[in-house]
Amino acid sequence: MTTPLPLPRHGSPVPSGSAASASGSASGALSRRGLLAAAGAAGAAGLLGATASPAAAAAAGPSGRASAALVIHNARVFTGVERGGPDATGGPGRSVAVGRDGRILAVGPDAALRRYVGRDTETVDARGNTVMSGIHDGHVHPLGAGDRSLRPSLEGAETTEAELRAILSGFLAETGGAGAEPDRWLVVEDWNPVGLLPIGTAPHHSVLDALATRWPVVLVGGDGHNLWANRRALDIAGITAATPDPVGGRIVRGADGLPTGVLKDDAQDLVKRHVPEPSRAELVAACAGVLELAAASGVTTMMDALVGRHELSLYQELAGAGRLPQRIVPAIRLDAAQAKDPTAALTYARALRREFEGVAGLRFGMVKVFLDGVIEHPAQTAALLEPYLDGAGRPTGNRGELYTSATDYGRLTAAFNAAGWQMHAHGLGDRAVRTALDGYAYARRVTGARDPRNAVAHLQLVDPADLRRFAQLGVAACMQLQWAARDTWTMEALLPYIGPRRHRWMYPARSLERAGARLAGGSDWPVDALQVWNQLRTAIDRQGEHGSGPLYRELEGLGRSSVLRMHTAGTAWQLRQEGLTGTVEQGRAADLVVLDRDVTRCPVADISGTEVRLTLVGGRVVHDADSTTGRAASARAAQRATYRPASGPRPVSATAVHGGRHRACGCTAG
Repeated sequence: MTTPLPLPRHGSPVPSGSAASASGSASGALSRRGLLAAAGAAGAAGLLGATASPAAAAAAGPSGRASAALVIHNARVFTGVERGGPDATGGPGRSVAVGRDGRILAVGPDAALRRYVGRDTETVDARGNTVMSGIHDGHVHPLGAGDRSLRPSLEGAETTEAELRAILSGFLAETGGAGAEPDRWLVVEDWNPVGLLPIGTAPHHSVLDALATRWPVVLVGGDGHNLWANRRALDIAGITAATPDPVGGRIVRGADGLPTGVLKDDAQDLVKRHVPEPSRAELVAACAGVLELAAASGVTTMMDALVGRHELSLYQELAGAGRLPQRIVPAIRLDAAQAKDPTAALTYARALRREFEGVAGLRFGMVKVFLDGVIEHPAQTAALLEPYLDGAGRPTGNRGELYTSATDYGRLTAAFNAAGWQMHAHGLGDRAVRTALDGYAYARRVTGARDPRNAVAHLQLVDPADLRRFAQLGVAACMQLQWAARDTWTMEALLPYIGPRRHRWMYPARSLERAGARLAGGSDWPVDALQVWNQLRTAIDRQGEHGSGPLYRELEGLGRSSVLRMHTAGTAWQLRQEGLTGTVEQGRAADLVVLDRDVTRCPVADISGTEVRLTLVGGRVVHDADSTTGRAASARAAQRATYRPASGPRPVSATAVHGGRHRACGCTAG
């Protein structure tokens, strides 16, 4: 295992050789923090498209040229540029010079970049570890992570009914809900919809009704597609046997026709709209905390995959308070009804862009549509080309749910592509993936646009006949490959219900790459805890830190360089940002991370434990592991758990809550 090393703080010139630089040197007159703060001011201006001041640009190094604000040396630089060798690192002993405008001045050997070191240039010794582009998360819900952090969590636990009631009783005791007071709610996050034991046990409101409370109780699925409510919550929402399924959602009913308490996809809103909201101050503070966690994990750009006016106003408030460290591409969510009216949908998206386009750090141009749900038993709302099986190999009459037809999606895509917008489709099942591709093909014929940069996210099951269509249509394949491991979700809750022939095409990353597809990466946080580096590791070995074994590693595991590019340059391409970020080369924005190990060379299993020592966005320091706040954020990132604000510690009853979908929290409960 690679031992993490602290970054030395010094202001001396870059040594001519990596061996000499490894020992560091005496601290200079100016601290790293002071100098990086000065660089950060210029970087913030660069983030907004402004230029550095003439005075800053006039600072000169020994050669008389403009000096750098920062030089990171003694690094193995992963440039992300495909030309120049399999890893494009150039070997150890490399430097990156960051200008006072927040852009990269030069990349090259340590000795060659000494000329950029002036009297006020800060230098950082990478100790032979990796310097690379910051991680670009192409599908994530950071504000959702902030909101979830305000409530108790089941952490994706697999439990029996009795164990679940014991845990929930503990939450009630801690919050005062075990009495007769009926006016508050118990809302618990990260319920595992396939985790009720024994496997195959169906959730029913009667399990929650047995709790000693009159409160409405709601368990929110960690997958974002399922909700389980007690009878009190159903009554408040007015859900009865006569309540129709909403567009894009389903009320699960028993054999008697009565609601079971489980609501899928857009049906969740029937209950959620009645749940009291946290205060604005609590929500903003929680969202700021999770953005700090993302920065500590090395994330510099995020595509928020579920945005409306509420989320945009939160970003506005965060940016105004100086608490928005990343670049954000908001994907405006369109529901199933909006997808049927392209003109109205485009008007809606344009109105939101006009209202919020002045918010620093936001860049518009993306919309999001759910085409289907989730594939695992018992939900089975992902749209499949062939029916689900009954668990014993027999076909059922269920092919899942397709929320938007190929015709409607094609017309919607044509309208948005013609107006310069990109489409981002949620597609897990192979029928949903084909629907997205058919829609993109229709839009291409109608508009003539040859580079609209549309995307399909998740791609849990792809029919092999559709693999080449991604490259043919220029569609980004945005994958969450931390899921590509053997666990309950991919095996017990899935294999018996789709059979081995289809199961082999689970998350077919290498097959897509070989077919010429552009791969992009995303976390889908908080569907899973944010585990950036284990996510990258799992894309390589298809097992990760928590899988019980590899999932088609020989067939679908990716090479290390492909994975690093996928989560940097690949996602930058998906977001039309490749001219600004995603690679480490002259003229690009200095969105960089300094790691505690060399992820281009260390054992694959060691990648999971990577810690980020320094994160820059546009030359601005957004995470410094040696600072007080940085140490706290690094500790949370090292726990590999969903962030919880310091004012709201994990309930003690969470000591029983472990071992869920990815067994991923890695924390010490209590």
